[in-house]
Parts: sequence; C-alpha cells; structure tokens
Amino acid sequence: MSSSITQKAHAVIGFRKTHLSRVMMGALLVAIAAGCSNNAADATSNTGVVNSTQANTKMVSAASDAAVVSALQENLKTSGIKETIISAVPTDMDGIYWVTAEGLPSFFTDKVGKHIIQGQIVAVGGDTPVDISAALAANTAQEALKAVDKKEMIIYPAKGETKAVVYAFTDADCGYCRKLHEEMDDINARGIEVRYLAWPRSQASVPKMEAIWCSQDRHAAMNQAKMGANVQAPSCENPVAAHMALGARLGVRGTPAIFTESGQQIGGYLPAEQLAQTAIDAS
Repeated sequence: MSSSITQKAHAVIGFRKTHLSRVMMGALLVAIAAGCSNNAADATSNTGVVNSTQANTKMVSAASDAAVVSALQENLKTSGIKETIISAVPTDMDGIYWVTAEGLPSFFTDKVGKHIIQGQIVAVGGDTPVDISAALAANTAQEALKAVDKKEMIIYPAKGETKAVVYAFTDADCGYCRKLHEEMDDINARGIEVRYLAWPRSQASVPKMEAIWCSQDRHAAMNQAKMGANVQAPSCENPVAAHMALGARLGVRGTPAIFTESGQQIGGYLPAEQLAQTAIDAS
C-alpha cells in the first residue's frame, strides 16, 4: 500500500473512531435545546419519591477515589473517548461511584470504571423511597457554583433582606428568559438575589452574550438585550465559554436554568411569587 493510501486509510479510521466515540458519549451529553425551554420537566419529579436533599441521605465519603478515576479515564481512552474525569466519589451503594467530568453531566460508574450509568437511582426499604441521585447532583452543583467568582456573574441583588440566592443560566434571545427578567424587580423585592451566568443556546447567540459581558455597564447591556436590542461591545476576555462548560457539567438543557445555593435545580421559568417561595423553601 502506498504512503498516500495509508495516510488516507488512517484518516478514515480516525474519523470513524472519533465519530463513534461521540455517539457513545451522546448517552451522557444532554443536547442543548434548539428552542427556548422552560425546563418544566427538569423542575418536577415523581411525587412518590423523596428528594434525598430533603431526606438527608448521606454519602459514604466526600473524598474522590483516585484509583476509580484512573481506571475510568483509561477505559474511556481505550474506547477512543477523550474526556477529563474530575472525581469519583463513593456513594452509599456498594461499589458505585458518583463521577464528575469536564463538560459532561455527572454520572455513576462501578469500582473498575468499566460501566457508565446515568439517571435516577432510588433507594427503597425505608419508610419511603428516596432519590439518592438528586442529593449527589445537588452537591456537585453547589460546589461548582460556589467556585464561580462573583465578578464573573451579573448580579441583581435583593431589595432589603436577602432571603435566598439563585443562579440562573440565561440567554438574551430566550423568550422565557426575557419573561423572567421582566419580573426581576418583583423577584428582588421578595428578597431574592439573582446571579446570571451565560448560556447561549446557539452559536448565533454567543457574540451577543459575550458583548453583554464585555460591556462597561453589564446590567444596562443585559437589560437592553432582554428587550431585544442588539448589544455590541469591544471584544474582551469573558467567562461565556466557561459558563457554557459549567452548564453542560451540571446538566443544563435549556434556559433559564435556575439553581439554589444548595445546588438544587428548581426551574425553568417560574413566576416571581413561585420562584421566591421555592427558593426560600430550598435554602
């Protein structure tokens, strides 16, 4: 076989392997919605199952198991999947670990990092069924959101006493995001501080979100953008890409995506009164 043909063959094999890897990881990656989503499905769950953040279900340990991280990383690499694993924390299920990875929603794996498990896991045998995966997801979100520098966010503070803080992944072109923003004064008046993070739903929205964050007056730029204005500003170093990666890691599927300080995702667009009460109850 000639050198040229060999190179072409290797290129085709490489493309097929990369494509197959991304298809496999599609089970973990939740696609960004093409249209604005109110995330109603994300904010609800089976009412017969107790959310473990409320039931105080305890993880076995908060320490990541380096051996599991290494094994999972190696198995992914062998399968042609290039994703960086951050941690693998043991759960109260024997031999099952909660995994966080860069740019991916968290998932479960086994002790040898051979299997990837995603979805709701419910513990039974007590007085009520308990969703243990909810507490793990909330803990992951809580730590990740806490680590974001306040200077990277656009913050609308509460008026008077701060009763609760929420983080909202937002897009200037999203109808539900604009509806939420229209109620900002009411939300703040109810004692809720809103911290915006950037979550452009499409590549076309990225320049506008970057312009908002690069504006000298970010609040004015955000207010204008939420009213449909085409905000422009000189390019600058901005956190938009980092916010998008964070949202992907937390499983954000649409905008707005609203999280409490405890890491619980409570919406979706919610009317001001309902948002305030839900945030206060979850704090």
